[in-house]
Amino acid sequence: MKINVLMVPEAGLDLHFDFTEGWFRNFLADGESDILSIPQAAVSCHVSRAGEAVFVEGKINAVVETLCCRCLETVRLPVDFDFRYTLMPVRESMKDGVELQAEDLEFGFYQGEVVDLSPLIYEQIMLQIPMKVLCRETCRGLCPQCGANLNAGTCGCRAAPGDDRFAVLKNLKIPGK
Repeated sequence: MKINVLMVPEAGLDLHFDFTEGWFRNFLADGESDILSIPQAAVSCHVSRAGEAVFVEGKINAVVETLCCRCLETVRLPVDFDFRYTLMPVRESMKDGVELQAEDLEFGFYQGEVVDLSPLIYEQIMLQIPMKVLCRETCRGLCPQCGANLNAGTCGCRAAPGDDRFAVLKNLKIPGK
């Protein structure tokens, strides 16, 4: 999803893009494609500019497939949200490194006359994924002994006995409880 900055009219452009499976793969580290997939993403946005500044405002509707953190089953997460970016050209003085502030989250840079919005779209989708993805709130996870999915039923493993060194704590009475 590339835009030539010089071709954006004063009134701006309304754009719509549909991403298909695999568009995001070059943004992933090795092995991450096994645990993350974005089978579909639709982006509608308005692009305008004032001088060298490019303003992008739009909506993303996507589906993310990843693994449940407890049972490792595939989870489909629908994500639907609005986004906004202000893009400025990179200056020589900026290339050494700049510390970002909270207000800089909707601010980015571009180099040359062409702006590629794909990395920005990927970033916005990743920000919508929860830190701990669960297939459901009541997910029981995997058995620590045999690795069976406990959501499918019990595995038959015997409960591990507690550490004998802590047996004395079973009789401990806490006042007020």
